[in-house]
Formats: sequence, C-alpha cells, structure tokens
Amino acid sequence: MDTRDVTLPEIGDDRLEEIETTLFARIAVERTDAAVAAAQTAAQDAERARARAVRRGRVWMGAAAAAAFVAVAAVIAPQLAGGAASTSSVVTADQPASAQPPSLEGDAVTLDGRSFGGADAGGSADVSGSSTDQSREVVATGSASVVADDLRAAIDRLTAEAESAGGYVESVSLGEGAGTAWITVRIPADTLTATIAGLSDLGEVTDTRVDRRDVTTETVDLRARVASLETSVARLQDLLAQSASTSDLIAAESALAERQGELDSLRQQLTWLDGQVQMSSLTVSVSEPAPPEALNPRGFGDGLAAGWNGLVATLGGLVVAVGFLIPWVAVLAVIGLLGWGVRGLVRRRGARSEHTEE
Repeated sequence: MDTRDVTLPEIGDDRLEEIETTLFARIAVERTDAAVAAAQTAAQDAERARARAVRRGRVWMGAAAAAAFVAVAAVIAPQLAGGAASTSSVVTADQPASAQPPSLEGDAVTLDGRSFGGADAGGSADVSGSSTDQSREVVATGSASVVADDLRAAIDRLTAEAESAGGYVESVSLGEGAGTAWITVRIPADTLTATIAGLSDLGEVTDTRVDRRDVTTETVDLRARVASLETSVARLQDLLAQSASTSDLIAAESALAERQGELDSLRQQLTWLDGQVQMSSLTVSVSEPAPPEALNPRGFGDGLAAGWNGLVATLGGLVVAVGFLIPWVAVLAVIGLLGWGVRGLVRRRGARSEHTEE
C-alpha cells in the first residue's frame, strides 16, 4: 500500500475547539495538583520546624531548671548542714550514758556522754572581738642603694647602727675588689624609717624602697586557733587522767598527741609572724663611685700621643688578625693545590682519549 495516496480526513472547527478545551483543562488540573503538592510540602516543613523549636525550648527549659536547682542547693546546703550538725549534737546529749561508747570525732573526744577537747566546749576562749581592739599587724621590709667611697667603713657603720638600735646583721657580702657589697640587717620596726634616713651619712643614697604587708587577719586567726587548741589540750589531759579503761586511755592519748603536735606547729608559725612584725628587714647595696672619665686631648702633644696609641693598637690588631688568618690561608692553599692537581689529571686523561680515538 502506498502511503502517499492516503488522504486524512479534515478536522472541523468544532473538533479543534473541543481538543483545545480538553488540553487546557488537563493543563489546569496538573497545575492545581502541583500547587496542592507544594502547599502540602511547605506545611510539612513548617510543622517539622515547629516541632524542632519546641524540642529546643524544652531542652533549654530543662537546662535552666537544672541550673536553678543547683544554685538553690548551693545556697541551702550550708544551712541544712549546720542544722543537721546542731541536731546531731542535741541527740547525742539526750542519749543515755550507757549508749555512748568512747569516740573521737573532729576536735572533740566523747566519753560517757561528756565531750572533752572540743574547740566549742565549755570554757573555750572567746577571741571573736579581739581584732577590733588591737592595732594593725604590719610586716615592713626596706631596701636601699648607697654610693660610698669606702665599702668596708660603710658596712661597719651600718652594722654598728643596727646593733645600737637593738637589731643584728642577718647577712653580709663583701668581696675584695668587687666594688659592691650587700648587707641585710634586722632592726625594730619602729626604727626602720630613721635607719633609712640615716643612710645618707654613709654616702650618696641613690634609691630607697619600703614594702608593707598587713598580716592582722593571719595573726588573729593563728592566735584564735592556738587558744582553742590550748583549751583542747587541757581538756584532753583531764580526760586522760580520768580514763578508766584501756580503750578510753588509747583514744585520749591519740587525740592529745594530735592536738599537741598541731598546737606546737601553730605556735611556731605565730612566733615567726610576730618576729616579722616586730623586726623589720633592711637590705642595703653599697657600691663605690664610678671612676672619672678620661679627658679628651687638648693639645698637639696629647693628639700625638693619642695618634701613636691608636697606631700601636691598630698594628696590634692587624698582627692578631694575620695570626688568626694564617691557618685558614694554609688550609685553603692545600685545598686549592689538590683541586688544581685533580683538574690537570682530568685534562691529561681527556687529551689521551682524544689522541687514541684519532
């Protein structure tokens, strides 16, 4: 069959209009479906974002609640601990004597319903208001630099002044020909200012410095702890004398040894701190004056002498430089000769090779 002879039927205007209407209707439906799908997708994304925001908000609220709980617990815990401690002591006091075995807790020894050696037991020293009535405790330290013509005389004079003021020499460093000496003296604190002012009698004072440190709080604390431990030791000694059993005796001796050792340590600290307050430390650096500078030449003779000295110094420097360079020159010469010999040998071998090839 020859397709060229096939004749297609003609489509009328009504048919064309029907086809166009159907086509446009399908396009409109597809667009509507796409819009609906996009709207649904956007709604789902918004819902997921809202859910994530809600979860984040819950996490932050939980964290804030936990932080608030920790803060409240930190504020209330000390008060609860204090109340529990007081309640515990009351219960112990109310218990019958037969139910209380000898015990060693903290700073107190409990025996037969009575507490011995505690810092807060009856008769303990009251030092809470002592710091308001006493003067401030200050540790003063001074330092100075002095230029003196005679180092040894200056050191001897400062030593005599310190001893006359009621102090002593803590350390001294004086060498022969060193040009500088150091001396550290301990003097009463109330004489530190006068002693520094008197350094001008030794020579020219070029620098002074005084450092002061307030140790009132440390001193009051040490004294309070010493007083409390003294009371504790006295009560433990009383308990040791009243001990009727081996277990009581062992507990009392152990507590007494511990308290006595701590008391001795605190006493040494307090003694050292009181010594620092009562006696100030002064360190003085004594040095000799610098030698005068040489005068510049002011005449022909001075200029000639300066020129001759310069020439001699220059020649001496040249001689030293030549002596320094000679070993290097010798080594370089040996290296050069070896290189020249190797080069000549290579040339001769090359010439022989060319001659042989010809």
